[in-house]
Amino acid sequence: MPTRTFLIGAARERPCTLVVCRGCCCGNRSKHPGTDHAWQLDRLRAAGAEHGFQVRTTDCLGPCDQANVIVVQPSAAGRRAGGRPTWVGFAMDDDCTEEIARWAAAGGPGLADPPVTLELQFIRPPRDARVRSRR
Repeated sequence: MPTRTFLIGAARERPCTLVVCRGCCCGNRSKHPGTDHAWQLDRLRAAGAEHGFQVRTTDCLGPCDQANVIVVQPSAAGRRAGGRPTWVGFAMDDDCTEEIARWAAAGGPGLADPPVTLELQFIRPPRDARVRSRR
C-alpha cells in the first residue's frame, strides 16, 4: 500500500524557492569580477515578487569550484508531483539568471521542464547535502 503524505500549514502551499549561495566564493566580486552579483540577486527577487516564488540567500553551499550556485527547490505541488531540489552551478551570466527565473515562474521542479540549456549547468549536490536529504 503506498504511503500517503499529508502536508499541514505553510508546507501545503509552499511556493518554488530559489536558494542563492552567497558564501565564500559565490557572490564574491573579488573572485568573480566580471559578474554583477547584486544585479543577479535583485533580478531574481524582482521576478519572485512578480511571479510568486521565493528567493533567499544562504552561506556556502559547498561546491565552490562551481560558483555561483543556486538551488531550485520545488513548491509543495511540485514535490507532490515528484520534483526534487535541483542544483545549478556556474550561474553567473544574465541568460542563466533569466532561465532560472522563468523556470521558477513556470512552477519549477515537478511542474515545469527546465530550459535545455540550463540542464547543462545542473550539478550534483555535495555529499553531505545528499545525506541530509535522505533523513
